[in-house]
Amino acid sequence: MSALVFTPQIHTSTTITSKLKHKPKHKVKTSVSLARTPIIQASFSDPFILQLPFRFIDTSFIKLSQIHPISKPPSSNLLTNISKDTHLPNIVIVDRFILNSMPNSSNSPHGVYVGSLLSDPKDKIAQTFFKSKVLVVVEEGGEVGIIEEFVSVGSIGKCYCANSVLEVMIEEEAKKSASTFELVDVSTGGKLTRHNLLVRQLGPDRSTELSTFHLSLSGQTQDLHSRLILDHPPAYSQQLHKCIVAHSLGQSVFDGNVNVNRYAQQTDAGQLTRSLLLEPCATVNVKPNLQIIADDVKCFHGAVISNLEESQLFYFQSRGIDLETARKALVFSSGSEVIEQCPYSFVRNQVEKLVTELLSSTGVGPS
Repeated sequence: MSALVFTPQIHTSTTITSKLKHKPKHKVKTSVSLARTPIIQASFSDPFILQLPFRFIDTSFIKLSQIHPISKPPSSNLLTNISKDTHLPNIVIVDRFILNSMPNSSNSPHGVYVGSLLSDPKDKIAQTFFKSKVLVVVEEGGEVGIIEEFVSVGSIGKCYCANSVLEVMIEEEAKKSASTFELVDVSTGGKLTRHNLLVRQLGPDRSTELSTFHLSLSGQTQDLHSRLILDHPPAYSQQLHKCIVAHSLGQSVFDGNVNVNRYAQQTDAGQLTRSLLLEPCATVNVKPNLQIIADDVKCFHGAVISNLEESQLFYFQSRGIDLETARKALVFSSGSEVIEQCPYSFVRNQVEKLVTELLSSTGVGPS
């Protein structure tokens, strides 16, 4: 998984572009297009960002921004602003530097290492490949839960550029009788968030479950590009993407690709994206893509873009619930389907609290 790492490609699948024009009723404009993704040549002060081929997003503000890479480790007192709600082993990385203080990392189970690979300053290979990457190796029979939390600490109103990479290698029989990878991704902050997700199943009897929830407010863009490659039988994969665009200046993008290749027989794969638009001119662009070469498969994909349905609101009102309460309950429940899949209760509680506060600030969330 990576952010801000892109390659140009030719899109030949269905593209659905929708804007909520007016309420309570609106028109959804759907179009099929065949277009080459434009390659934007730009020079940035951040050396990690070479080019940004976004199809639906204006990235001119990045070109005009003054981005200065951090050259020295930050002060350790920033730890006071980092959440300590967990007793699990954890590492704090600030401005791509690992702080010396790593609370609870000594509590790792036997055979598990949590720490930096840069212990030897003369190791040029590690310095080159792991300075901005998180590497997770799950050996045979192992089970690992990873919680990534991205926060900014500093002056209000400033923007920061983060280009993080997480690479996970899962051996056979990791977690269950076969390898299993489960991802729950919730994104609420950032002026422009781009998540590139690549999963490749390297053997038979593999399982992949991807669940994503995006909340876009004023001036925010949440962008998910995913690719799942299935090469071996039998394969199982499910992807659920849900987003709420709660402001007329908010935007969400989903570009999902599932490749069921020739030898991935007996594959069970599903992909669904559901978008909820709450304000006029709120924008969502989705491109679900299911490419099947194998002939013995059970696969589906779908896309739904809508505002709150009158039938749902009527159901609440017919049971004595006022319109405002019904609206808030439906909006929050749209994202809760993904949030509830997080296996850690303290993370669920933290995310639910944050989403509730953000939706309440717009006047559409539960009070």
